[in-house]
Amino acid sequence: MENKRHTIIIAEAGVNHNGSMERALEMVRVAARCGVDYVKFQTAVPELVISAFAPKAEYQKDTDGAARSQLEMCKAIHLPLEAYADLKEECRREGVGFMSTPFDLVSVDLLARLGQDYMKVPSGEITNLPYLRAVARAGQPVILSTGMSTIQEIADAIEILTSGPLTRDDITVLHCNTEYPTPMQDVNLLAMSRIASELNVRTGYSDHTCGIEVPIAATALGAAVIEKHFTLDRSLPGPDHRASLIPSELEAMVRAIRNIDLALGSDSKHVTESEGKNMVVARKSIVALRPIKAGEIYTESNITVKRPGNGISPMRWDEVLGSKAPRDFAEDELITL
Repeated sequence: MENKRHTIIIAEAGVNHNGSMERALEMVRVAARCGVDYVKFQTAVPELVISAFAPKAEYQKDTDGAARSQLEMCKAIHLPLEAYADLKEECRREGVGFMSTPFDLVSVDLLARLGQDYMKVPSGEITNLPYLRAVARAGQPVILSTGMSTIQEIADAIEILTSGPLTRDDITVLHCNTEYPTPMQDVNLLAMSRIASELNVRTGYSDHTCGIEVPIAATALGAAVIEKHFTLDRSLPGPDHRASLIPSELEAMVRAIRNIDLALGSDSKHVTESEGKNMVVARKSIVALRPIKAGEIYTESNITVKRPGNGISPMRWDEVLGSKAPRDFAEDELITL
């Protein structure tokens, strides 16, 4: 049976280019070589997203320092809006899908006109009604991250997103935790299944843990989409590098997820082509425990069960007992009826 499962893997470049177009283009090339399906960036006009009074998250203070504000930090690490058409073209040249997350209405409009397979809604916008309505009007399939949210908030966001041309089939909901990096005890990976069953949507997982084991586990639990931050160099300054994979780790994660896709298979329990040849070697048959003469009655004192498995199955033991040997049998020889 052919296995057609394919988990969508999004390499989240985000703002790990630190505002450098050259680095952003290199991230596209590196991610494409790692075998991901999409490279995703973050599109924003920082002044439309962050007020001058907005504080930094603790992880942002840890990685970027406390001297400059959240707005100043974001202005320094975002690319200009005109850069995203060039990034999309670079993705096309490299044979990988392009995505970017809009953080404001101007960016939603820009990316809708630019065209994407999916419009990515970040966790922080899940309670932003005007934003969600704009995304719904864009009419592109949506991937919705759900960090910091409740089931009810997710349900409310889905209701808004499906108020126009979109249906639930157009929406993929990513379970997520927005702490960078996420402590293992806060991953709560089983919530992904709860979201799927309670809200009747396709689900996936956006990961901010260190390492690759949690996205692999999410794949095994049925995630349709995996999103993971990556960086060219974890020692670079900036808020997200510390919780990001370096290229060799990204490649290892992709390889592992592709193996899990293959390994999950189907719910059919059957003898596979690869193991069928081992049945004769590993299973057992009814054999002579000692030399048996023709006409002798088979009893528990003259027959037993041993490998190989190409004779009478031990499941027929009761049928064999009491039968007559049709000929002479040497010790260990496969008996017949």
